[in-house]
Amino acid sequence: MNGHARLADIAAQAGVSEATVSRVLNGKPGVSSATRQAVMTALDLMGYERPQRLRQRSNGLIGLVTPELDNPIFPAFAQAIEKALTHHGYTPVLCTQLPGGAPEDEFTELLVDRGVSGIVFVSGLHADTTARMDRYTRLTDRGLPIVLVDGYNENVDAPFISPDDRLASRLAVQHLVDLGHERIGLALGPRRFVPVIRKIEGYRQAMAQLLGVHDVDDLIAHSLFSVEGGQAAAAQLLARGCTGIVCASDLMALGAIRACRERGRSVPGEVSVVGFDDSPLIAFTDPPLTTVRKPIGAMASAAVQTLLEEVHGTPGRHLELIFQPELVVRGSTGSGPLVNR
Repeated sequence: MNGHARLADIAAQAGVSEATVSRVLNGKPGVSSATRQAVMTALDLMGYERPQRLRQRSNGLIGLVTPELDNPIFPAFAQAIEKALTHHGYTPVLCTQLPGGAPEDEFTELLVDRGVSGIVFVSGLHADTTARMDRYTRLTDRGLPIVLVDGYNENVDAPFISPDDRLASRLAVQHLVDLGHERIGLALGPRRFVPVIRKIEGYRQAMAQLLGVHDVDDLIAHSLFSVEGGQAAAAQLLARGCTGIVCASDLMALGAIRACRERGRSVPGEVSVVGFDDSPLIAFTDPPLTTVRKPIGAMASAAVQTLLEEVHGTPGRHLELIFQPELVVRGSTGSGPLVNR
């Protein structure tokens, strides 16, 4: 395609004259920033490479360490954080942990060697109460800005960004109680993780306040944060007579629905299931999943804002910003046995 045809196409896409496109591409003055941006957007949309001289210089690299991307909530988090970083002119470097792959410490070392300006850890070892925290204190002692998402530890002098896990459990239990369920079970991942501990606290409190049930130990089932884990935990809870199941992730909730179907129990006809996260595409499951939405956008913005304040010289503070989840009612919850009596 010749140069003139290309100029004409870009001009048409951007809604400006070919002369203006030419001025922008050649870096000439006399073009407003809005017009310059419109031409750049047209270039990007049409798949043309930006001329070298017009490429933005990055303000620096920011590391982003996430767990495996099998659970759709983690790519959603990564995307939101990367978008916010790019908006501020930083280049994100994504490190994804895989089972049996490079551990978090190796990624951290790699990022530090690359001279990153800071690191965001999502659901890392900081969420594990049995893990050593010196891996983080070594970074803060060196003055490297870090922010830790989903998990809290009082021994790490850094900002933490968390959803209100206790409230998440209370919202789910309240919803099931309102529908007439009394035998409500809780399906979670391993008990050593901070979000699990907090969800149990919220669940115990809600069961006591709303139903007067104080002994809930046999209504709590631990497994893995996966579809198979949810299936295994739900199988235990169904055997114990639960008609409502609150799950610690959407993937676990999909497993719980599978466990119900295996036993010939309909969802939501006989058993109601609530997830947690509101992961992408979860509204399109069968049935569409009732879940407690984790405020990813707000949490990602706060993580980036807090980190960049540190990068720009504000001393890192030991604080936890807690974000409110919200119940999203769809098709996996329905009337319980109390209502049907």
